[in-house]
Formats: sequence, C-alpha cells, structure tokens
Amino acid sequence: MRRTLFLNMFGLLCAVVAVLMTVVPSPAAEDVVTLRQADMKAMAAAAKTISGMFKNPESYKAAEFQSAADTIRDRSGTVLSSHFASETISPQSKAMPNILEEHERFDRIAKDLRDYAVALDAAARNNPGPMPASMRMKPGEAMGGGPFGTHAGSEQELSVMSAEHIFHPMLQTCTTCHARFRVSQ
Repeated sequence: MRRTLFLNMFGLLCAVVAVLMTVVPSPAAEDVVTLRQADMKAMAAAAKTISGMFKNPESYKAAEFQSAADTIRDRSGTVLSSHFASETISPQSKAMPNILEEHERFDRIAKDLRDYAVALDAAARNNPGPMPASMRMKPGEAMGGGPFGTHAGSEQELSVMSAEHIFHPMLQTCTTCHARFRVSQ
C-alpha cells in the first residue's frame, strides 16, 4: 500500500512539474542578452587578469590565474553556444544574425575558446609557485593561426605549448568571433 501511495504521489508530482514547465515562459530576449553580456564581461576581465600576469610575471598567483582560466572555461564551449542557439531580437544585442546561419562555425570557435581555457587551467595547476620560464613563450616560438584561422588543436598539442603561447591564440579566437559575429561599433 505504501509503495502504491508513493508511486501515485510520484506520478502526480511528475505531472505537476510537466505542466509547470509548459506554463512557465522562457527567459525574455533581454534576459538572454543580459546573460550573454555578463558572461562576455567576465571572460574579458579574466583575460585581462591572465594578460597582466604575463606582462608582470612577478604578479603571478596560480590560484588567480586558474580562477581566471576557469571563468573562461565555464562560460565558453557549449555554454556560450547555447546563449546563441536561437534568434534573439533585442536592441541591446550586438550579435549579428549570421550566428544562426553559421552556427557550426560559431560552435567550433566557442569550443576552441574552452579548449584553450582548459589548457591554461592545467598550466596553473602544474605551476603552483612563481611563474616558471616554461609558462612563457620562447624566442622564435611560432604563433600560428592568425586572426581568422585559429584552431585549438588536440589536447596533446596544447599540453606541450607554453601557457603564454596558448593565451595568444585564445585572444585571437575572441577577435575572430567578434569580427565575424559581432556588430562593430
């Protein structure tokens, strides 16, 4: 009897949740734009933190570097792609409509951004003390990619690159995305 009562209550709860999910409206376009903009600002601030540590290696703190990399990791990839999965018409949006037409390309860029951030996180975890020379670019280290040809490559390829080397194409990835999918000011 208890089991039957439990199953009936569970079934009723599932039905209520299903009804509520169809009644609760999805976030307004402005809410999605606000979320996207907040994530973009957080990623820009994180990139600025990492950049500052490369400009002044004495300021390197592994936990702050890792936190900044994690901010980018957590807001890129499928999270970033989902923010642009459907047309959002809002006067606050700076996104171009071609994101929907070229969603596969946008998804690849978002994934590459995440892959770079994951590699930067690993560099911070592997270097808890002062910034070692191994995190810095070496003279003659090829940049590769260019502003419109960035691609993260495999985890193995990224694992042998210096963190600073990884950081530069990560920034190029942001530039590529903005050039292709953001209304210029």
